[in-house]
Amino acid sequence: MYILGIESSCDETSMSIIKDGTEEIATVVLSQMDTHAYYGGVVPEIASRMHVENITIVLEEVLNKANMTMDDIDAIGVTFGPGLIGSLLIGLMCAKTLSFVFDKPLIPVHHIAGHIYANNLVKRLEFPLMALVVSGGHTELVYMKEDYSFEVIGSTLDDAVGEAYDKVARVAGLPYPGGPLVDKLALEGKDTYKLPLPLDDDSFNFSFSGLKSAVINLVHNEKQRGNDIIKENLCCSFQNRVVEILSKKTIRALKKYDVHNLIVAGGVAANKGLRNKLEDECEKNDINLIIPEIKYCTDNGAMIGAAGYYAYEKGNLADLNLNAKATVPLK
Repeated sequence: MYILGIESSCDETSMSIIKDGTEEIATVVLSQMDTHAYYGGVVPEIASRMHVENITIVLEEVLNKANMTMDDIDAIGVTFGPGLIGSLLIGLMCAKTLSFVFDKPLIPVHHIAGHIYANNLVKRLEFPLMALVVSGGHTELVYMKEDYSFEVIGSTLDDAVGEAYDKVARVAGLPYPGGPLVDKLALEGKDTYKLPLPLDDDSFNFSFSGLKSAVINLVHNEKQRGNDIIKENLCCSFQNRVVEILSKKTIRALKKYDVHNLIVAGGVAANKGLRNKLEDECEKNDINLIIPEIKYCTDNGAMIGAAGYYAYEKGNLADLNLNAKATVPLK
């Protein structure tokens, strides 16, 4: 079964053709990163306008790349939320139009479900499992007892981890997108700055606003004293706190739910510091760890096509009244 996956929730216009939920036939991603870097972050109005310009180009290119036509496609999966509402609407209108014109089933896919199923393109998911979702807009622990069964057992109470990375990068004077640069500098620096471990409690929730504020105050105070900030050390100290709390709560969740399979999903899954820490902890605790390739960590149509296959199997279909949602819980 061939699913056309369409993703436009933020600043990437992407489509992919996925076979049986596990095999990537072709993927095209048109990123707007260079445009938004000029503004220091994603500008929603610009993002949606660029999706309008890119959407038909991406569709034509992915079909050509796969040497297929719409007649070869069995169903269309599309991100309906969460995300930037203007961006979501462009991908959704494209999907609904294709569904109507070519009489194909329309599959609504939650953006986070897509990130989780990106791992299915690496190795078939084994259940039960725990998913650590870490991205610019999300930080969640999700328990799955079977395919397309999601139980969110913990989430961020304020900033998502990727958002905190970008804000700390800005304070440190690093260009957008700052997350990868913070990770790079952290691996070169030393943990010399005293920063708090955020929301170190018995819950599975996360909070990064306090840690972000601690970094801002530290930088301000050091400047007031006339001291130079060693960016590598600041990034290392910040990243160590983030990685420690993420791994600590994830391992505890795995033990509580008696789960031995862990997957990591979302853009921050590309973070080397987090990857190294989780690899060490999972080896110590006899946990099977799957982290997708870097190309599957960021937003892409492949993850939507992979998730769409299992949503279709569960009978999760939509009609042409399907609408985009800026915020929607994963369930």
